[in-house]
Amino acid sequence: MVTKPQSKPTSRRKFLAGAALTGAATIALPQISRAQTVTLKMQGSWGAGDIFNDMAKQYVDIVNELGAPRLKLDYLNAGAVVKAFEVQDAVNKGVLDGGHLVAAYWYGKNRAASLFGTGPCYGWDAHQFLSWFYYGDGHKLYAELTQKVLNLDIVGWYLMPLPTQPLGWFKFEPKTPADLKNLKYRTVGLASNVMQAMGLKVTQLPGGEIIPAMEKGVIEAFEYNNPTSDMRFGAADVAKYYMMSSYHQNNECLEIEFNKTKFESLPKEQQAILTHAVAAASSKNLWMAFPQYGKDLQTLIQKDGVHVYRTSESILQAQLAAWDKVVAQYSSENEWFKKISDNQKAWAKDVAYYNILNASDSKLAYNHYYGQEQPLGF
Repeated sequence: MVTKPQSKPTSRRKFLAGAALTGAATIALPQISRAQTVTLKMQGSWGAGDIFNDMAKQYVDIVNELGAPRLKLDYLNAGAVVKAFEVQDAVNKGVLDGGHLVAAYWYGKNRAASLFGTGPCYGWDAHQFLSWFYYGDGHKLYAELTQKVLNLDIVGWYLMPLPTQPLGWFKFEPKTPADLKNLKYRTVGLASNVMQAMGLKVTQLPGGEIIPAMEKGVIEAFEYNNPTSDMRFGAADVAKYYMMSSYHQNNECLEIEFNKTKFESLPKEQQAILTHAVAAASSKNLWMAFPQYGKDLQTLIQKDGVHVYRTSESILQAQLAAWDKVVAQYSSENEWFKKISDNQKAWAKDVAYYNILNASDSKLAYNHYYGQEQPLGF
């Protein structure tokens, strides 16, 4: 018979000490965030009803869900703190922590800024612009322009590859470049220089001021961005001819900016949330836009009596010729304009070649299935 050795009784002091160590180890296991709690104030450049406001809120919702409860974005509409064209200045000064806008709204600081939103087509589109921004030299050039050349205390990213913007709203159907001569027209960014080169008289206005300007005769035609935004602010009340397709803003994206000092003061995990939420929101923005734009274009046609036409090739050719003049002028005057534009043109050469060569003929397929019901008449 083998006698088992008797275990020594554990003292109360040793038991409590061991339990304390075990408890400490147990408590230490979960990787709980100890980042500071912070609320950031962000304002958009959009009125309350604009779909761009909905897109900004998609970004805000993603950040707030991922960052809860220690990181929160408090989003405000245009005008809540500053006017639509003043958002970047407010972010730079720290009046706002962040902004949701477009580059065309701050190109007055340097014409090269508009290359990040309303630049030449070069055969590419907004999807390929984003590929240049994130996988080419775009983000580096943007940081150099904003931080080193303009001395702005901001960091920023682009998102939402906007579908090609229509030529806009008119009180008649312009068929040739001559029909546009001396027309008082609203646009923004480098598009204003392009349209001026075509002989139009251009006024730059934020979206909320377009309809009053049309009603007062300050402008006679305008472009803003898309069927949904245009319908919501009442474009069909002041014009009935909607010209689709244009090169004036062929590859624009939305922009998110944060005050650089504020952003860099945040813990790395919160910086990562703000950064990676940009890509998530970009996809959600586009997925929301496609069905809404299509639905609202049909509403404009069938309910509001809008005449929708595709812009003539002669006008499109005239736009390209105007772009050549604008690019040549500013490239000779502005080294950063030339540096960025040349970089974009080199990037687009092979990227656009592949995309154009490989793209299916969507018009052929559409007419195959819907031609008798709703033919594409161009």
